[in-house]
Amino acid sequence: MIMRDIRYALRQLAKAPGFAATAILTLAFGIGATAAIFSIVEGVLLRPLPFGNPHELMLIGDTIEGAGFPGVSAPAPEMLQYIRDTHGFSSIGGFRDTYYELSGAGEPAQVNATRLMANVFPTLQVSPALGRVFTQQEDQGKVQVAVLSYQTWRSRFHGDPQVLGRTIQLDRKPYEIIGVMPRAFEFPLVPGQLNRSELWVPMSLTQADISNAGSWNFRMVARLKPGLTALQAQQDMDVVSQDIMRHFPAGMASLKIHANVQPLDGYTVASARPLIRTLFMAVAVVLFIACANLAGLLLVRVIRRRREISVRLALGASAKAVLTQNLIETLVLSVSGGILGLVLAWLALRVGIRALPETLPRVNAIALDGKVVGFALLLAIITGLACGLLPALAASRTQVNDALKEGGRTGTAAGHTRLRGALVVTQLAVALVLLTAAGLLLKSFEKLREVDLGFHTDHMLTASYSLPRQQYSTQASVDNFDQALIARLQELPGVQAAGITSALPASGNEDNTGFFPEGYEPARGETLFSGWPSAIIGDYFHAAGIPILRGRNFTPADRDGAPLVVIVNHALAQRYWPGQDPIGKRIHIGIKETPLPWMTIVGEIGDIKETSVDQDTRPQFYQPAAQSRASLGQFATEGSLNGDGGSIVLRSSIPPEQMADSLRSVVRAIDPQLPLTQVESMDHVVSEGQAPRRFNTALISAFAGAAVLLALMGIYSVIAFSTAMRTQEMAIRLALGSQRSGLLRLVLISGAKLALAGCGIGLIGGVFATRLMRTLLFQVDPIDPSVLSVATLAVFILALAASYIPARRAASIEPMQALRSE
Repeated sequence: MIMRDIRYALRQLAKAPGFAATAILTLAFGIGATAAIFSIVEGVLLRPLPFGNPHELMLIGDTIEGAGFPGVSAPAPEMLQYIRDTHGFSSIGGFRDTYYELSGAGEPAQVNATRLMANVFPTLQVSPALGRVFTQQEDQGKVQVAVLSYQTWRSRFHGDPQVLGRTIQLDRKPYEIIGVMPRAFEFPLVPGQLNRSELWVPMSLTQADISNAGSWNFRMVARLKPGLTALQAQQDMDVVSQDIMRHFPAGMASLKIHANVQPLDGYTVASARPLIRTLFMAVAVVLFIACANLAGLLLVRVIRRRREISVRLALGASAKAVLTQNLIETLVLSVSGGILGLVLAWLALRVGIRALPETLPRVNAIALDGKVVGFALLLAIITGLACGLLPALAASRTQVNDALKEGGRTGTAAGHTRLRGALVVTQLAVALVLLTAAGLLLKSFEKLREVDLGFHTDHMLTASYSLPRQQYSTQASVDNFDQALIARLQELPGVQAAGITSALPASGNEDNTGFFPEGYEPARGETLFSGWPSAIIGDYFHAAGIPILRGRNFTPADRDGAPLVVIVNHALAQRYWPGQDPIGKRIHIGIKETPLPWMTIVGEIGDIKETSVDQDTRPQFYQPAAQSRASLGQFATEGSLNGDGGSIVLRSSIPPEQMADSLRSVVRAIDPQLPLTQVESMDHVVSEGQAPRRFNTALISAFAGAAVLLALMGIYSVIAFSTAMRTQEMAIRLALGSQRSGLLRLVLISGAKLALAGCGIGLIGGVFATRLMRTLLFQVDPIDPSVLSVATLAVFILALAASYIPARRAASIEPMQALRSE
């Protein structure tokens, strides 16, 4: 019986190829877009982390009270105490991000890596795809071994199965490759992290790590003991953190820390949730409009087949049989649309994954897998049933006598037209909501582009480097490289200024260092003031185009052994010495009672956007790199060197792109093996920082455009069909003397009523719906009147334009021909 209905449905659709193609393509677009976005949602948010029992994994560490920023990290001594004294976890492993110069595998390159304690892998319950992971004995014995990521193994070693045992150079020290991790393995999983680890090496804590109690650079991953909750583990860690504070050295006595336990999966996707939630809402709107259009098409088809259905009912067919046959016909359309939609989703993901923000976590997990395919096909069936139910019910309730009468179609058809009109009003309303969201994001992005960065990005080239400790083990060797580099860069044709900074502005660098301003009385509860630090070499401020408002720039006399000096930004000066000249004031690293040397302020610069354009400007202070170790006093780690890496900043009269080869040649002449990374113009650095917002704006705008287009198709079809149903009425009006302009106006008024109703409902919906986008906006109110007005006016005008074509057609009919055809 079902197969007979399916064959009949296929024959009927074959007789109306235009209708079938339109319906299938409409659904394919809606389901394809939904499947593509769902694959992102499933890969990033819903899919469990690729570790054993991932719900048991926690990210643990400290949060510093009064620091002004959240943290889940700890100094190495605290990390060791947490590992030793906590009892709420079955295992804990520490890790720290780093980078190395990789050689011995093609051209030397700087790669991102992670130092891990050996028990991190057992804690995560993950095994390598090839070889093995390092042991605790290798970690403690400082054995130089490395485990590669799957992507690094494929890209740098061409998937060579004989890679195990091969030696590579990391910072020009030999490391043996002992393993390759699975394709899905990615660790650490850090929200907003742009550069993911390419390899892992033993932590092998040094004495400098263990003795540095003031550097929160280490993090820990832990697995809960069976039966324990995160809250119970937190309470257990609180006891340890209290003991840690009791044993703080005198210079840290007033510092307060709190243990922090966060589920690893929730922490990983926290920053991605607002974006993905918005995308899913946008694609749901598009799918809804596509479904409404399909329902409208099916209603038209029912009206046109009323005589056929009436004959079937008159010959004895039951209403149930007619209902079933129409639903099966709709399901054939929806499943076909779903299959085609999966093909479109696959194509979209192949092309679109590259456009996703690089800071989105777990991008490698996004794929059109079985869950997504099942979701898409289930969605196709539900969509078919939802869209086809009303038209099928309308078909099954056809009044035989009315339908078989020559003029009997008008009344019932008018009822169907009203139903289609209601669908179109809803389409216009939700399209307006999405268009408003796109308008808000566009305005937000424009606001972002108008922000004063505080420095000049034009004619500015940047590049990063890191000096390997094996080759540059002494301060003299580092100084020789830096001095030679600056001197040779300044000799290049067209170069106006050259400098080096430890923290490039607008690049996402979020380093924080605590400091204390002389003469400032902290408010109650204030224990730590944090700022954005930068150690610089050469004429950095001129190279970066940062204006000096007061005082002076650094000079060659500001070297190691000279009085410590610092340059601060306007925000720091006004925060701690409002209305005063900051020149001559002093600050020191740490908190008030930390016994570290004072640095005298010799200059004040304008505020710059240090991390990203959309973040508030924080206090900033700059030191000569030659004095950075001395400013840390007793907290300076053994073996730490000034100026052993950073970002080169080059300002020239020649376009930055044309200076890149000259910059590489200079570095190669000093050290042929030293790789430069991220050689790009400052304009490109800023643009990369804006990439997530640009992606949000482009994608939501694309969905909004598709939604408006589908809604306009809906209003066009309603007006066109209702006009066609009133052909006899129009002809009689013309025959009785009505003007064609009057008919044009009559039809346009019908379209305008639908547009007004849709815009009114959409305007109300937009006021409430756009509040959910607050976290994605920058300096724009979610109910911005100008955006709401422009979006509403645009939808109304476009709806009138869509109504104009059928209105013109109605006004141009010939009365005699129309009456004869009737």
